[in-house]
Amino acid sequence: MDTHATTPSQALELFSDLGDLTRFEPDGDVSPQHERRDSPALYQSKSLLECITHLQTPKGAKPVLKTMVTTACERNCHYCPFRAGRGKMKRVTFTPDALAGAFDRLQRAKKVDGLFLSSGIIKGSVTTQDKLLDTVEIVRRKYRYRGYVHLKIMPGIERDQLHRAMQIADRVSVNLEAPTQARLDKLAPMKQFMTELLGMLQLADQIRRDNPHQRLASTVTQFVVGAVGDTDLELLALSEKLYANLRLSRVYYSAFHPIEQTPFESLQAVTPLREHRLYQASFLLRDYGFGLEDLSFTGNENLRQDLDPKQAWAEIHLRHAPIDLQTADREQLLRVPHIGTKSADAILDARARHALVDLSQLRALGIKSPHDLAPYILLSGKRPPQQSQLFPEAG
Repeated sequence: MDTHATTPSQALELFSDLGDLTRFEPDGDVSPQHERRDSPALYQSKSLLECITHLQTPKGAKPVLKTMVTTACERNCHYCPFRAGRGKMKRVTFTPDALAGAFDRLQRAKKVDGLFLSSGIIKGSVTTQDKLLDTVEIVRRKYRYRGYVHLKIMPGIERDQLHRAMQIADRVSVNLEAPTQARLDKLAPMKQFMTELLGMLQLADQIRRDNPHQRLASTVTQFVVGAVGDTDLELLALSEKLYANLRLSRVYYSAFHPIEQTPFESLQAVTPLREHRLYQASFLLRDYGFGLEDLSFTGNENLRQDLDPKQAWAEIHLRHAPIDLQTADREQLLRVPHIGTKSADAILDARARHALVDLSQLRALGIKSPHDLAPYILLSGKRPPQQSQLFPEAG
């Protein structure tokens, strides 16, 4: 039997009953894999705190309320705890007024300063998206909240709905879930990859191009990793295109975990390490000038697990042809393991004032373990002394 919350007080009570509803819906810009609770069974606990996630948003670090308009759903995605017919899921629906009012109370009490809003699909995507939009409109207009809002986009909604979502939210997300229609058929058989999902991301990019002077939400997506034989090569090949062609801000990867009373309940969970390597590779594609051809894949078209993707590249290309930190350009610096965007800029600034001749100088620039760079770098034309001790064969 469904429960309906029609007042803010009822909504707050139900938040506590529902617990960590969106545990597999990451949102943070730093370590999204750490947003989940330890146990995959925690879907209906008794703590309001489990609805609040502390994460790094585009507007800074914030405690964000993560919740749904309804936990009921008419679709039957094989991996999803909210799938139609799953008896273990408590079905709760909030009216837009109740949900917005409850958020306002939490925000005024300084319990939260951000909203992540998703939903199951009832009476079609268009009707469901209207409920999502109505909720955020109330939050923005009635309660005058100007802080962070991440709004989920339902499959195949109308252009005007998507445009409005991008106007009132800071971030919108369309979950592709799989890299191809064939993979999606096994994962979420009622969804259409091109028209309902990828088409929404393409439309969001077109809306952004058509309205260059409007402040519009950034766009992100998410994949469910490893449930239906998808490979890292497939996922990252599409990620690279999404970054380059549709200007996505972020691609999220959610390692599959089996849920009771779903068709996939007996499948093995995907290791957190695989998810972590995908994030590392994704950042290389988005921020470091790497291409898909720079990544090291195994025979099964998955990333190497023993090394992070950047170090795997460096072992092949830099071990015997190290980069001189004194003369390398920014793009070259970003190829060195343990040098990120901030430390690359710090190196460029420091070497304009004095020569870099010692690893201790790198620590002063914020590089925590400069000895780890030694196999891949030169300092003013010379290998660091520590490198010859650690790797005598390099000479």
